[in-house]
Amino acid sequence: MIIVSGNRGELKQDLYADLGTYRREVFVELLGWDLETPNGHEQDQFDRHDTVYVVARNNEGSINGCARLLPSTKPYLLSGVFPQLLNGLAPPESPDVWELSRFAAVDVSDASGSPRGQLSSPIATALLKKAIATAAHLGAKRLITVSPLGVERLLRHAGFRAHRAGPPMVINGHPLFACWIEITDEPELTLY
Repeated sequence: MIIVSGNRGELKQDLYADLGTYRREVFVELLGWDLETPNGHEQDQFDRHDTVYVVARNNEGSINGCARLLPSTKPYLLSGVFPQLLNGLAPPESPDVWELSRFAAVDVSDASGSPRGQLSSPIATALLKKAIATAAHLGAKRLITVSPLGVERLLRHAGFRAHRAGPPMVINGHPLFACWIEITDEPELTLY
């Protein structure tokens, strides 16, 4: 497995196009989210020039995981679409806080794989570690996410220091929650 990160200009053009196709396959086709897919690619208003992507590829070169990092100093998914997940608190706006969104770790080329099983895979843990390291390199001290509840299990099992930013809610039929992930150098982290 190879994991790379960068913004749209730093990723190879074909990798960026494949990422949009992968996101459509995972989020729209497998998970059933109602998202725009212009030209067969899942993209939204948060896929900008300053958006940073973390992309995992299997040994055959196919994408088998992705994550999106957005600075909270500009519009991002939680602040613009899901602020209710913060239980009345204002969305963070700080150069120390980045949002992690569009996180997936499922090999769509593997017919035996389940999109729900993605959250316990070694790919998911490696991808999350790379996303956290990338965010730290960009100056983040904390990540905020909008995630399905299964991500909480991944964080707990992988030993990341994380906690809910508000209670879970069912939105458009999907149980979601906002979650803080602390960026730290501690060797063993826990969910609290």
